[in-house]
Amino acid sequence: MLSLSYRKISIIFLCILLVMQNAAFASEARLTDIIVTNTRDDLLVFLNVEGAFNDKIKKAVLTGVPATFFFYITLYQARNMWFDKKIADIKITHRIKYSSLKKEFIVIRSWKKDKPSVTQSFEEAQKLMAAIDSLKIISLGSLQKGWHYQIRAKAELGKLTLPFYLHYILFSLWDVETDWYTIDFIY
Repeated sequence: MLSLSYRKISIIFLCILLVMQNAAFASEARLTDIIVTNTRDDLLVFLNVEGAFNDKIKKAVLTGVPATFFFYITLYQARNMWFDKKIADIKITHRIKYSSLKKEFIVIRSWKKDKPSVTQSFEEAQKLMAAIDSLKIISLGSLQKGWHYQIRAKAELGKLTLPFYLHYILFSLWDVETDWYTIDFIY
């Protein structure tokens, strides 16, 4: 009977330990400077991520481990008395890789169709990784004037690609993501 109570106490202690561990590794990453605007033809979004590069991630990138940021941006038509209608669902990836031989950072942003951005400055590479500027969400012709719309956005640092399945062991230590942010507007 005594061993059963020890098991219960051990399970409760283990659960508390796991919850505290996740809180200890939680990131202070957040989206900032979110702007929804338009050109003559398109709806555009601008945003930045702050606090995504903690010390462990910086060290990993500087040793040549590639890192990927994922940005999730969804456009909804807000409707009263019914579920919101999803109009656009976009997933953007930014990938950074450091070449120690050339001493340069290569940043690939999936929504930019140009060649990758190359810089020798880690600060500049971090800015490129953390920013989305003038991302086309949808054509204005697809929106109805006077209707209520909502953009929801989130960013997360993807699993670092470590060799020999080490990313499965170290994944929880690298987990960085923002909360969902919502912008309401009327077109």
